[in-house]
Amino acid sequence: MSHRAHLFSLRFAHAFREACVDERYTGGRFLKDLMAGVTVGIIAIPLAMALAIASGVAPQYGLYTAFIAGFVIALFGGSRYSISGPTAAFVVILYPIAQNYGLGGLLLATLMSGVLLVIMAVMRLGRFIEYIPESVTLGFTGGIAVVIVTLQVGDFFGLTVEAMPEHYWDKLALLAQQLPALDSMSTLVATVTLAVMLIWPRFKTAVPPHLPAVIIGSFLALWLNANGAGIETIGSRFSYLLPDGSTGAGIPPFLPEFIWPWQQLNAQGEPVGFSWSLIQVLLPAAFAIAMLGAIESLLCAVVLDGITGKRHSANSELMGQGIGNILVPFFGGITATAAIARSAANYRAGAESPVAGMIHALVVLLALVSLAGILAYLPMPAMAALLVMVAWNMSEAPKAVHLLKTAPRSDVLVFLTCFSLTVVLDMVIAITTGVLLAAVLFMREMAQMTKVTDITDNKRVRQVGLPSGWRVFKINGPMFFAAADRVFGELAELSRQTRGFVLYMDGVTVLDAGGLAALNKLIDSCRETGTEVVIADLQFQPLRTLARAGLKPEPGVSSFYPTLDEALTTVSARRTAPQML
Repeated sequence: MSHRAHLFSLRFAHAFREACVDERYTGGRFLKDLMAGVTVGIIAIPLAMALAIASGVAPQYGLYTAFIAGFVIALFGGSRYSISGPTAAFVVILYPIAQNYGLGGLLLATLMSGVLLVIMAVMRLGRFIEYIPESVTLGFTGGIAVVIVTLQVGDFFGLTVEAMPEHYWDKLALLAQQLPALDSMSTLVATVTLAVMLIWPRFKTAVPPHLPAVIIGSFLALWLNANGAGIETIGSRFSYLLPDGSTGAGIPPFLPEFIWPWQQLNAQGEPVGFSWSLIQVLLPAAFAIAMLGAIESLLCAVVLDGITGKRHSANSELMGQGIGNILVPFFGGITATAAIARSAANYRAGAESPVAGMIHALVVLLALVSLAGILAYLPMPAMAALLVMVAWNMSEAPKAVHLLKTAPRSDVLVFLTCFSLTVVLDMVIAITTGVLLAAVLFMREMAQMTKVTDITDNKRVRQVGLPSGWRVFKINGPMFFAAADRVFGELAELSRQTRGFVLYMDGVTVLDAGGLAALNKLIDSCRETGTEVVIADLQFQPLRTLARAGLKPEPGVSSFYPTLDEALTTVSARRTAPQML
């Protein structure tokens, strides 16, 4: 694949076909995929459950997402090493939907987002990942991390919080009121779990830190509960209905059934239904899910490209993500996208192809049907500690601090704006505002770089010689709407005391409609004052713009020359024939 072809191509099941069909897929490669898939599948099990809980739904829905969407996206996507499933970035969007519209509304929004992702793939929008500045991505991921940590405070300290308020400051106020009633045993379990995750990497083992941390935290909680502590676990908080009508604790140890998303329950315990009004209400959330899913999955693919030296297909990846998010709601799965940490672990574990991602999904499925009883003992404080660490990792705090210390003020402003809006208002507002602000600040900087310089006394100009009253001006920089009016206005002022001037434009790479209008305004002004304009050395794009506009030379007013030398030679010749001026 050529240097930029990955941004424009669209091929169904691109990564699988490239790695397993176009390239020879051997038994040795399968064994590597098997080991990597098993490793990442074990990593994904507690993460999928914790992220489902953080999103406001029961933990089994995270497992459904990991094995259904994880398998489908690996098969149909465009990045050979990506592992998809629930991710922390979605918590800030999914939690309010689950609170207001229940599981049914969440699944319907996920389905709609999948359709939007497929449309984005068909429209070849994958290339636009290039136009999202790092200050924007760091800003909203940092803001999401803060929101995730805030949502975990209740379980981390064992607080009794029935439901979180909608607005961030109200969340903080509620948690502050409840904090004096923290449960010391729950706090101990969470602290030990977090400490193990921080200390474990020093042992430099292949085992990821959150696995021993959750195991140690679970055994500690089990011992404390045996001595009357009363620490909440997945089994004590969540329940499900058995076929005989009785209630089971924890997560159901059987496969999900096919159910239309709109038949799932809303926040009031009734089927959410399917109506145009509900679609209108959920559409902004679905758009936010699709946008975040596209950004995160493509950023993950870009990171993997940098690690592996391979090339993903951006639009094919969007297609795979779309198909996965369309299918998974029919089996109770929530929103899925590529997870950078799990994907990097997949590659480090020796993955060769998307088969590793499919095996990871099957491992999660096996855990669901065979280990449900054991998973019910996972303590809620340990799951909260796990999500705190996930939030810290996704925030990329060291990179954000480096940006704040070294980046230009405009990037710092964009970062702080995105960060603040994500925390206080909404991620979609944050990203939209951040991209627009970054674009405006960039245009301002580009406009400030465009300058006009008097080069009449330049050695090259003096050697030719100019008639009395003539000057030479050079423009450097793009002549677009933000700069053109100012620059050509300066030229109009500089040329008032001249008989004519040469406008050297070899440094002008862009001339847009605003620049063309300002140039016409300058020529009109010179016509009124009797000043002649000689334009020299136009580059291809400005020349094409002038040709399309039908701007032609006007004797005694304006003329065009291909090079500065020709323009200077022609003007210089008028010293010997002043009557022609």
